[in-house]
Amino acid sequence: MTPLPYSVVDAFTDRPFAGNPAAVYVLPAWRDARWLQLVAREMNLSETAYLVKNADGFDLRWFTPKVEVDLCGHATLASAHALWTQGHSDAAELRFATRSGTLTAQRRGGQIELDFPSTPPQPADPPPNLLDALGAKASYVGRNKFDYLVAVESEAVLRGLKPDFTRLAALPVRGIIVTARSAEPSFDFVSRFFAPASGVDEDPVTGSAHCCLAPYWGRKLGKEAMRAYQASERGGVIGVRVAGDRVFLAGTAVTVTRGELLAEENS
Repeated sequence: MTPLPYSVVDAFTDRPFAGNPAAVYVLPAWRDARWLQLVAREMNLSETAYLVKNADGFDLRWFTPKVEVDLCGHATLASAHALWTQGHSDAAELRFATRSGTLTAQRRGGQIELDFPSTPPQPADPPPNLLDALGAKASYVGRNKFDYLVAVESEAVLRGLKPDFTRLAALPVRGIIVTARSAEPSFDFVSRFFAPASGVDEDPVTGSAHCCLAPYWGRKLGKEAMRAYQASERGGVIGVRVAGDRVFLAGTAVTVTRGELLAEENS
């Protein structure tokens, strides 16, 4: 097998070993889904992104160690950062063909801004075990096509959550977003994201969750532009801007590793 270069990029952070790491592979052509999943499992990061150049930009797919997903913000940010910093593209705007339609990335004021679909929540009755598994009372429960959204009364409650991941994994959704108003004036809201059914107990920073959070908090706060913090152990900062049925996600990224995949699966 010809060695395949890859990089690991920490997204939604301006320093290494924070934010959310994603592996990025720029492939000469598509491999089969089994191979893509095996490599993502080997990378053992919350997402591995694969890109193949097309006439309009790049095809882009995202895999957790367990499943292929329909939308991922941090691995798209990592992909844009890798393409620009490693000489794969000098385009002012990157266009990605994905399972969620065409997504774009632009450089704005030292950050990368992603144009994503808005996925607002609708009020929903919490399923059995959801709140017990989180160990929290909810001021709001909603759901969009991917996740449950649970609002709790304070940042302190959110940071203190110790979920039962086995019980959360039984819920028929990609993940559970938990959110609260920020206790710090420099942020509008905070969140955490749990996705054990997708192979990630707690995701460090989840761009796609903010496609739900931004319209939710935008309505509550009467704002179009906000600054968010994901309060995982690694932590990450996301700028969000709501514009109709689109959400713009802004952040920075840092390359921490470059390497080569050497091995081929034995038949």
